[in-house]
Amino acid sequence: MAGEEAVSNKQVTLNNYVTGFPKESDMKITTGSIKLKVPEGSKDTVLLKNLYLSYDPYMRGRMSKLDKPLFVASFKLGEEYSLIQSPQLLIKILDTNVPLSYYTRILGMPGLTAYGGLYELCSPKKGEYVYVSAASGAVGQLVGQFAKLVGCYVFGSAGSKEKVDLLKNRFGFDDAFNYKEEPDLDAALNRCFPEGIDIYFENVGGKMLDAVLLNMRIRGRIAVCGMISQYNLEKPEGVHNLMQVVGKRIRMEGFLAGDFYHQYPKFLELVMPAIKEGKLVNVEDIAEGLEKAPSALVGIFTGQNVGKQLVVVARE
Repeated sequence: MAGEEAVSNKQVTLNNYVTGFPKESDMKITTGSIKLKVPEGSKDTVLLKNLYLSYDPYMRGRMSKLDKPLFVASFKLGEEYSLIQSPQLLIKILDTNVPLSYYTRILGMPGLTAYGGLYELCSPKKGEYVYVSAASGAVGQLVGQFAKLVGCYVFGSAGSKEKVDLLKNRFGFDDAFNYKEEPDLDAALNRCFPEGIDIYFENVGGKMLDAVLLNMRIRGRIAVCGMISQYNLEKPEGVHNLMQVVGKRIRMEGFLAGDFYHQYPKFLELVMPAIKEGKLVNVEDIAEGLEKAPSALVGIFTGQNVGKQLVVVARE
């Protein structure tokens, strides 16, 4: 039967579990075959043809051997799947009037992450002061723009002049700074926010979080999305200024994109009109071909990507 045709299937697999910074040699490209049919007896299973691969910082954790996974299990060595057996995590595409790649970024996990962390956890109000670290990344760039839609003052940080310029000139941030040029992060944030920070969208952790805590306003809110500065450390850095949470009555909460899947229709009601009206900008960093996948993933942790990192496997 035509539906049972076996086709060549190229994959990126993990050679060994990683400690420290990942390397391209930790991964390899393999070629096998797959039948274009869901196996007999399978329930709630979907066979997908991959057009784009979405690379995100959280994947670093899955490259280590995790005895007690926080929220996702380790990758299995030598394995990668296109046969999806948890379809409840899939999002059905209803609007095809935008490029399909949008569903890997602004209309996908990064967009929903930015929306949930900012709007649902932090409830921004017009005139409030918002700070976003790793602000040129796939999530950070959207957080800043979502905050501007509400009328907030938005400041971001990134790791190069190019990215800082992008924040101010493309994404509409009120201002931004290069954290690599700031020997004293506390002083830098005090300069940027002399009246303090109402909302901090946390993507970095470590010394940045310590400095932010000193500059939060009373009853400030911190949405903890990630801590990329810690992912490649064998011994994570401690946070020393947590007592600020008590004195300033700061609310600090971690979250996952999946916490907000049930609000996807509400999210689309906000975002889709803004996209079509040109109020939201989304920058992607595209690598062509599966062979570029290992270098694209490694580049996320050395600051090589600008915006959302995608790998094009096949064109639409």
